[in-house]
Amino acid sequence: MPQAYRLSAATALHRGDRAYQQDQVEILRHERVPGCLLGVLADGMGGKSGGRKAADQVILTARQLFERHLPAKDDGGELLRQLVMEAHLMIKLTAITAEEEPHSTAVAFLLGPGLECAVAHAGDSRLYHFRGGELVTRTLDHSYVQRLIDEGKITEEQALTHPQGNLLTGCLGSPADPPTTLHHIDALQPGDALLACSDGLWHYFTPRELGAVVSQLPPREAAEMLVTRARQRAHGQGDNLSLALVRLESLG
Repeated sequence: MPQAYRLSAATALHRGDRAYQQDQVEILRHERVPGCLLGVLADGMGGKSGGRKAADQVILTARQLFERHLPAKDDGGELLRQLVMEAHLMIKLTAITAEEEPHSTAVAFLLGPGLECAVAHAGDSRLYHFRGGELVTRTLDHSYVQRLIDEGKITEEQALTHPQGNLLTGCLGSPADPPTTLHHIDALQPGDALLACSDGLWHYFTPRELGAVVSQLPPREAAEMLVTRARQRAHGQGDNLSLALVRLESLG
């Protein structure tokens, strides 16, 4: 761990060309433990207000769980798994009393004071981990086209234009439990960046493009540039888009 470091962060939301904003995103700082933060992003789906209700529930659940989190004794991965499952159950309860069918993706990362990081996701919202602009790892979508990629039937590039590109194999609010995937990063290093984003953003970029922007610009400027460029590339057909970006910089 470096002697002294700084965490800088930014979030961004844009409605795109949709009538309603159904994405939600937030970065929360731990009230009692410096250097501990939780980033969470949800891409809601389901009717005029159903998707927003589902995404709001993901954020609310994250806040409630993070308030009780004790980094020195609690397991970060377990908190994220609990976040997904509790939000999933609450979304299903909401559906009982609503005419819509609320669903949501979720991606979350929990950074501890020792710079260890837990990651969880369900659906096709992603977390990218960059080091000096190079992609270290990213989450793999719970989607039909990702399954085709895994089976070697199509390429990543072909997936971007596949007619069933928006078909998920699991998400929050569905009849079955969401296929939550957990991932652990032992320790972030100076120059590392974490980028969580919905498909309304990542659809328009290669990992190399994303890495170049988040490594060369401060988080706020990087977020603004990514949103602007995604909107340009959408040509009036863009989905809601959202992102949460955290970068670690050495002060030594």
